[in-house]
Amino acid sequence: MKITIIGTGYVGLVTGTCFAQVGHRVICVDNDPAKVKLLQGGGMPIYEPGLEELVNSNVAAGRLRFSDSTREGVEQSDVIFIAVPTPPQADGSVDLSFIEGVAREIASNMTAYRIVVDKSTVPVKTGEKVTETIKRYSKGRVEFDVVSNPEFLREGFAVDDLMHPDRVVVGVSSERPVQAMREVYEPFKAPIIVTDISSAELIKHAANSFLALKISYINAISVVCEAAGANVQEVANGIGMDKRIGRQFLDASLGFGGSCFPKDLSAFIKIAEQLGYDFGLLKEVQRINSDQMARFVKKIASTLWVLKDKRIGVLGLAFKQNTDDVRMSPAIDLCQRLLKEGAVLRVHDPQAMEKARPLLPTVTYVGEMNEVAEGCDALIVATEWPEFKKLDLDRARRNMSHPIMFDGRNLFDPKEMERLGWIYKSIGR
Repeated sequence: MKITIIGTGYVGLVTGTCFAQVGHRVICVDNDPAKVKLLQGGGMPIYEPGLEELVNSNVAAGRLRFSDSTREGVEQSDVIFIAVPTPPQADGSVDLSFIEGVAREIASNMTAYRIVVDKSTVPVKTGEKVTETIKRYSKGRVEFDVVSNPEFLREGFAVDDLMHPDRVVVGVSSERPVQAMREVYEPFKAPIIVTDISSAELIKHAANSFLALKISYINAISVVCEAAGANVQEVANGIGMDKRIGRQFLDASLGFGGSCFPKDLSAFIKIAEQLGYDFGLLKEVQRINSDQMARFVKKIASTLWVLKDKRIGVLGLAFKQNTDDVRMSPAIDLCQRLLKEGAVLRVHDPQAMEKARPLLPTVTYVGEMNEVAEGCDALIVATEWPEFKKLDLDRARRNMSHPIMFDGRNLFDPKEMERLGWIYKSIGR
């Protein structure tokens, strides 16, 4: 099929590339000419494992191209996916101005029937607003359908998630676009769930909020485990083996972050409020997440006593492994709190240091993880990059003034760390 993706962020670029990979002809449109030029020249605006190779191969095969012209995308495709940002506002609601702007552009350039698909994460009833906007700004009586098709991609694993989805949700208000949407997703061999548009829009917010709830739940359990002298990992394994619960998202940590969970949680609370329901359960999820970071900083301060002028090494800046995304990163939050207390930081991340520089301009960036600990009073693991498990612990211990580690991701074994001579503090163990 001929497909246009409007927006080349994490969702849009991965979606367009994977659609091309299975044989569709795809135009990825972005209103940033510099980004389009970068992509046309073989550059990448984001780091996502496996993505660059797929982009290059599909561009070479002629199935994928990039443009800054919405008109071109609308004229040359049958299905148009909207994958633009939906940033949070101060009150927790979502800024839909980018969605509205794209809907207007599609309307003004549409001359024949098109299927317009909301791929961005949007509040329930957005599909109705997109429909109204296109009707209002279209030239003449051009037929179209609006579809809700929420994404369920994990940054760092997005290519695999899209190529092998658990399910595909398609929300429609008529049967007309259903067959075309089935053709779009048929190569992915995944169950396709067809619902009304409102249900499809709610599925994404409900899913992300539930996953955030699981993370806050195990973090609350970690507090109880520390107080009881238990091990949160053993508790998580024990409850995770129950097939009704599952082990995923039951890893105690600094808390969740990134561009999705915090935003979607706040948005869902606001959506419920606007619909007349006080979603107190999700407010508690937010509180537990905030408290988890405060508790970790307190653990550092109580061990080091005075943070002012303490040299601290930090491993990890991205909000999770396998990405360079630092938006609402717990690691960045942690660094900013330590800097506020007067600490001096040496930091390393395999991919995210350039994007972190504007947020942390005063820290020392170290290109090699085994050099981070040099001259430090303590070392912190803030992001769960797999390569951090290969840290040369003997070298780090020798190069530090005090061999103290605060493991915010529980990457190391407490008994082994004690055997190696470390003062080791983790979460819930």
